[in-house]
Amino acid sequence: MSDDPIAATIEVSESISAIAPIEWNRLTNNHPLLPHAFIYGLHRTGCAAGTSGWEPRYLLLHVGNRLEGAIPLYLKHHSYGEYVFDWAWADAYERAGLDYYPKLLCAIPFSPVSGSRLLVSDARYRGALIDAAIQLAKENGLSSFHCLFPTEDEAAEMQQRGMLLRTGVQFHWQNPGYESFDDFLAQMSHDKRKKIRQERRKVTDAGITFRRLTGEYIGEADWRFFHRCYTNTYRAHRSRPYLSLDFFLHLGATMADQVLLIIAEQNGQPVASAFNLFNDQTLYGRYWGTTGFASGLHFETCYYQAIEFCIERRLSDFEGGAQGEHKLARGFMPVKTLSTHWLARPEFSSAIERYLAQETNGMAVYMDELNERQPFKARAEM
Repeated sequence: MSDDPIAATIEVSESISAIAPIEWNRLTNNHPLLPHAFIYGLHRTGCAAGTSGWEPRYLLLHVGNRLEGAIPLYLKHHSYGEYVFDWAWADAYERAGLDYYPKLLCAIPFSPVSGSRLLVSDARYRGALIDAAIQLAKENGLSSFHCLFPTEDEAAEMQQRGMLLRTGVQFHWQNPGYESFDDFLAQMSHDKRKKIRQERRKVTDAGITFRRLTGEYIGEADWRFFHRCYTNTYRAHRSRPYLSLDFFLHLGATMADQVLLIIAEQNGQPVASAFNLFNDQTLYGRYWGTTGFASGLHFETCYYQAIEFCIERRLSDFEGGAQGEHKLARGFMPVKTLSTHWLARPEFSSAIERYLAQETNGMAVYMDELNERQPFKARAEM
């Protein structure tokens, strides 16, 4: 770290359990998907571990004996659970007779949420961690290094150090200070407001009620029911769920105060559930599932109940997860997301750079189109 005024050392750790929770958590800025308990739980339960294709390679930056920087880094043997798709890049490597995997990945496993990926006590340490990650990829003969959903400042610094920038889009709900759900609806155009009220009325007319649970009010039976719903969703899409019941029970035992579990009930029986995490600013919607169909149940369980929670708690943002253009009509606006990429072979790096330039232009046009279709009243109507 010759460019920093304070001497620091960087080492690689293959287990977060070797890092003191208080030291790690001091760097996470209270992000609910970054605490030691969350990441340790993923590894302990085997959800994100060597056996599942996620080999931890944490970069740790120390000044003296104090941890001042870290990157959640993995040696990755596939591209599942990332939400930034590079399957075509892997296919191009394979057709060229080259190995794309393993690759080096900086990410929160299975979590398309934006936030710090370079966990530092001082922004001066970011550059050293970026350089160290690229050097680690070079020394191990890896095809590439990727960082998913970093902040704008982090992405800009990675780009300055030779990484390619990629943009994406998600839909986030923002709270300017609504006093109630009706206050939120009052800001929407007539047709969107009418549609949401119709959707909510269908759920009410079906006799479905809701419990919003946090902390000690989440019981083991609630977790077991949620996991059943979560598993049903993956099976309906003919894919395998990433997370185990053991992992969710671990969260319940270690960080339930940052969990919002929404349970829908009909005739006294649970019928659907949604799992969210939150801090004092943002709610992160993650997973949902149901044991049967009811019109409007998905929107009520995943969005409207969560929006009411945000208004009650005065949270400023609700990140509803990856994809989902249908969220636009329900008050979620398009937000740009970022990822950065370094590829070892110059010919592939150049080809992907050209592709990303075209993709970025297309994404800008798409964002403009989405903003033109915003669900809120035009100024002339207000």
